[in-house]
Amino acid sequence: MGDNTIPAGSELIDGLLDGGYEVDTITTIYGPAGSGKTTFCLLCMIDIIEKGKKVIFIDSEGGFSVTRLGQLTKNCQDVLDKVIFLRPTNFEEQKKVFENLKEAVTEKTGLIIVDTISMLYRLELANEENAQNANRELSKQISILNEIARKKNIAVVVTSPVYSDFDHRDRVNLVGGDILKYGSKCLIEIQKLHKNKRKAILKKHRSLPEGKEAMFEIVQEGIKKI
Repeated sequence: MGDNTIPAGSELIDGLLDGGYEVDTITTIYGPAGSGKTTFCLLCMIDIIEKGKKVIFIDSEGGFSVTRLGQLTKNCQDVLDKVIFLRPTNFEEQKKVFENLKEAVTEKTGLIIVDTISMLYRLELANEENAQNANRELSKQISILNEIARKKNIAVVVTSPVYSDFDHRDRVNLVGGDILKYGSKCLIEIQKLHKNKRKAILKKHRSLPEGKEAMFEIVQEGIKKI
């Protein structure tokens, strides 16, 4: 584990990022449902815990699966014992989770995962009257994550869904848009191709060139590089 990165628990991501996720910033992984975003989070979580650290996992859409975790590690219960799970069910609850997040972080915390950061935010946007407040609140949550990442030297990995532009069907948009783009120093887009094939594309990084790609499949044991 280097001074500036942590292993991602996946050779594919370690290769894409020249070592792993950076510790003092936010990495956002975005893509359609079923593209592998949560699997990447779980692989990193397992790796960090095996190195003696603890993990905070904010699960905003009930996507965490103990069954899936058991497919990825033989030490399922040991891993679960070292994770703090926070499960907001609406955007107001997510707001309270973030207000208390700094107190939940200790010197033993090695990773914060937010899967996903923008799903409940997106539901809030359905009411136009709430849109401005929702944007302000999401910006505040990203700011809190950045402050923790920098001050505590912790890696933060967040996921976000995508949506298609009505006028440009082939264009994929990140839910949370510019708020997430500007707040994250690293952006990884996951594309679903034909059958079970996926593509990970490095869209933003402060020290690596954009456009780097890696092909993979999701398998029971995790991620298989193609």
